[in-house]
Amino acid sequence: MRKLVRVNMTDTTVRVEELPEKYRFMGGRWLTSTLVADEVPATAHPLGPNNRLVFAPGIVTGTAAPSSGRISVGAKSPLTGGIKEANAGTPVAQSLARMGIAAIVIEGQPEENDEFFVLKLNKDGGELERAEDLAGLGLYEFAARVQERFGNTGFIATGPAGEKRMAMAGVCCNDTEFRPSRYAGRGGLGAVMGAKGLKAILVDDTGAPGVCIANEDLFRVGLRKLSDALREHPITRPGGTLNTLGTAALINVLNEAGGLPTRNFSSGRFEGASRIAGETIAETARQRGGKTGHSCHPGCIIRCSNIWARQDGSEHVSCLEYESVWALGANCGIDDLDTIAELIWICNDSGLDTIEAGVTLAVAMEAGLAAFGDGQAAIRLLRECALGTPLGRILGNGAAFTGRAFGLTRVPTVKGQGMPAYEPRAVKGIGVTYLTSPMGADHTAGYTVAPEILSVGGKADPLLPHGKADISTNLQVATAFLDSTGYCLFIAFAILDIPAGFEGMVETCNGVLGTAWSGEDATAIGTQILRTERSFNEAAGFTRAHDRPPEFMRYETLPPHNQVYDVPDEEIDRVAAVLTESR
Repeated sequence: MRKLVRVNMTDTTVRVEELPEKYRFMGGRWLTSTLVADEVPATAHPLGPNNRLVFAPGIVTGTAAPSSGRISVGAKSPLTGGIKEANAGTPVAQSLARMGIAAIVIEGQPEENDEFFVLKLNKDGGELERAEDLAGLGLYEFAARVQERFGNTGFIATGPAGEKRMAMAGVCCNDTEFRPSRYAGRGGLGAVMGAKGLKAILVDDTGAPGVCIANEDLFRVGLRKLSDALREHPITRPGGTLNTLGTAALINVLNEAGGLPTRNFSSGRFEGASRIAGETIAETARQRGGKTGHSCHPGCIIRCSNIWARQDGSEHVSCLEYESVWALGANCGIDDLDTIAELIWICNDSGLDTIEAGVTLAVAMEAGLAAFGDGQAAIRLLRECALGTPLGRILGNGAAFTGRAFGLTRVPTVKGQGMPAYEPRAVKGIGVTYLTSPMGADHTAGYTVAPEILSVGGKADPLLPHGKADISTNLQVATAFLDSTGYCLFIAFAILDIPAGFEGMVETCNGVLGTAWSGEDATAIGTQILRTERSFNEAAGFTRAHDRPPEFMRYETLPPHNQVYDVPDEEIDRVAAVLTESR
């Protein structure tokens, strides 16, 4: 029996129920977005008692399927005002799945704003306890105390920024060595957790029964096909790009393409790119005693994470991945990896989304709060968020809020969320994804960079404005399904290029659930998820006017290609036309 855990933060009760039949085959994003759409009034305040915070491992999470340890977190977002799903790879996702927990729904909130609890879950049920000395801690100290007090217990937590209800706060999970480093970072879901008075969920999976697999033979067939594809593809195989250089291998690639946003999206090339690139990270890690090829959860065969070491060889932070290095590096004009590592450490400790933090710092630099390239000033500004100073609270509410506070027009956000590490004027399909995703600016929602830059799953000219609606729509649909399975997004490289890999992905889902889904069924499910999400956003007040780029991108040319964002509104609206039909 798959279980639904309902946690009421108002009367501090925990109920374990059988997962309703309606949600029987759902997992991950499919389940979080459907529960949010079903249970949260679209006009509810994101930080109020009527919002709900939902956690759901993916369909195959907790099994032996490769690279499948993802957990989805969903709610109405305080950053965008729309529905939100963010996910992370973490062992705690696998623990929940092995305990038979399909979803945890957090509802209500304590009467006192500063009252915090921890939810303790094991195979027999759960209970809320007062967080006492765990509230208010930075997440590194929190993780150490949890380990000291409860042993190697998995956790999902919010940091000081989330406790202060800042819209830049993410939800933090432990990695394989219990570091507070794996984030469902986007959309301010850590602030929702803080508003619920929930400091953390502690998960003890001792004696857990494991995931029930309906058709073991089919599951093993699918697992083998997918594993073979991942071990064959040059990006995901052992010794391949992600395994040896990490995701930051993209720094040099995007810089060469003129699509690496630099100094608050004022250029597509950064003169310091080679000093912060994946090649430099890997070589420095080798020299100092850091590590590349690190996994975020057991069973990952891609292993794209890393551990950065200080000059004396001591561990500094995990991990230096592309989005974080870009946001806190090139986008702020910073080319020193030790400074970037410290900024990432502050984000991990404070519970901040590194992407939103980097976009916000660059907006603050544009406003004159610091000079581009001044790493020490960036560190001081970011620490203001953790301290909760008046300036820190402005910055902690994200780039759009900061831009308004300082009267700026170059504010690279969509639906209130900061743009990630791909300049839409130089990679125009990803711009369509930023504009039309129900999530706000989110590169993972439909990764057109694959065909536009990496020639994966086809090939498209990144600078051409036409034909990008179809590419973005197809990838958004595929991603919505993938986010529901529990697989890492990076399996997409292999399943886009190797048909047997895609077959294997679907077969593992069928093996777990006892279904007979085809590829067309996966497409239908992905479409259904997106329609559910867009329907929620429409009820919350979103229109197609929200599917538009920041105005400056329409008239400011971007070096080196001197491009504006010229995808026509009619092309952008073709995505919405497909995804706004009734549920």
